[in-house]
Amino acid sequence: MYSILRSLQYRLLTGILILSFGVTSCVSIQTNPVTGQKRAFAYSWQQEVEIGKQADGEVIAYYGIYDNPELNAYLTAIGERVLAESHLRRPDADRQFRETPFTFRVVDSPIVNAFALPGGYVYFTRGIMAHMNNEAQLAMVMGHEIGHVAARHASQRALTQQAGQILLIGGAIIGQEALGIPAGNILQLGGTAAQLIFLSHSRDAERESDKLGVEYSALAGYAAEDGSAFFRVIQRVSARGGGSLPFYLSSHPDPGDREAAVERMAQEWRDKGTEMNYRGRDEYLSKIEGIVIGENPRNGFVDNNVYYHPELKFRFNVPAGWRLQNDRSQVVTFTEAQDGVQILNIASDVTSARQAVDKVLESDGITMTERTDLRINGLVAHRAMADATDQQGNPLKVVLHGIEYDGRVYRLISYTTAARYQTYLPAFITQSESFNALTDQARLNVQPSRIRIVSADRNAPFRDFIPSKLPIGMDAEDLAIINQVELDTQIQRGQRIKIPQ
Repeated sequence: MYSILRSLQYRLLTGILILSFGVTSCVSIQTNPVTGQKRAFAYSWQQEVEIGKQADGEVIAYYGIYDNPELNAYLTAIGERVLAESHLRRPDADRQFRETPFTFRVVDSPIVNAFALPGGYVYFTRGIMAHMNNEAQLAMVMGHEIGHVAARHASQRALTQQAGQILLIGGAIIGQEALGIPAGNILQLGGTAAQLIFLSHSRDAERESDKLGVEYSALAGYAAEDGSAFFRVIQRVSARGGGSLPFYLSSHPDPGDREAAVERMAQEWRDKGTEMNYRGRDEYLSKIEGIVIGENPRNGFVDNNVYYHPELKFRFNVPAGWRLQNDRSQVVTFTEAQDGVQILNIASDVTSARQAVDKVLESDGITMTERTDLRINGLVAHRAMADATDQQGNPLKVVLHGIEYDGRVYRLISYTTAARYQTYLPAFITQSESFNALTDQARLNVQPSRIRIVSADRNAPFRDFIPSKLPIGMDAEDLAIINQVELDTQIQRGQRIKIPQ
């Protein structure tokens, strides 16, 4: 299946996120801001800044900025406070490091994720913000991400990669999702395969960033040991097959080991007399109150094998037994065996259904076998069948649809192996031809769930505070993880907890 996905990545024009940096990778002997020593990097510092600037626009286009200016301003304030203690802002740092501005963003994704791009771009998803319990945890993770930038880990790692193959560097987990394929936990692209798609950091780099995260947050006055509790959150999230932080990939140190290491390193800073007692729980909880929790149905959801998109006002049927991956830029449905895939996105570079199909047919390695104009539920549409090959030369079959609807042109790309084509062709056609306007007012008006911070009115196990109705795709254990408690943890009267509303 990996070869099919790679074929899609290189041959089909799906409007997906692939970064093409306008810089040339070469060995550059420069200063490591953390050690102060000269060493080899793939890029100069200015090139790293340019890479980050270019990638920032793509990240925004893919994720979207979470629409909460107050929360974004809060993240920036914490980021600047921690950054001020980093090696990049110390008096002996090179001027180019001290004067490089940083950008901190909250992006609109439920995935538990934080990542940094070279040159000073740091991102936290609303998902990770919802899972943290205080400002000290935020500061420690922030210090970790700033540490990646300060130690120039991405540029170090790039030396071992093939020139021109850098997609999203700096630890961004979105590599798998952004390449037009479902996330690794669905397509099992963890480990070796994922390494081929995006740059990940080495275990030594992750340990160094853990150390820097503790150092920077401790010097900023935070109780850095609180960061260890967040490792337990990650273990629980990972165990349930959910999203994960880039620094907790399978190739990295075990979260349990890192939990103990963070506590030990924090104690070492305390032993030095560092004032590091601020936790900021009340302040943090007040800032995340009202944040969207879980999947936002406004961006699309599935109910009874039907996919609905309230904002764009369309719907289509999902074949029974197929899975669905909903991203901001596209919707991917695929078989349980992962040998049949259909991708729907907006073809923003065309003005007609036929042009949407033609753009794909113009790709190298795609050979059209037949085409036809048609109507799909009264909408102008165009269909084409095509042959292709994967990177090993194995034959693929592709079915393309363009559909004009509500001032936009939608493109559907369906593909499978030649051997499975006749099996999946009916599903490809049926799903495409089920595309239709969404008119059900109940579906159109659906709203996301948001976090409400409440004070417990009694002493009771956490499970007793769980509401009967939870957000789409969330269960009681998920809510316990968000609160960093177990279902049987005794909650004390007056204790503040996160409850969806």
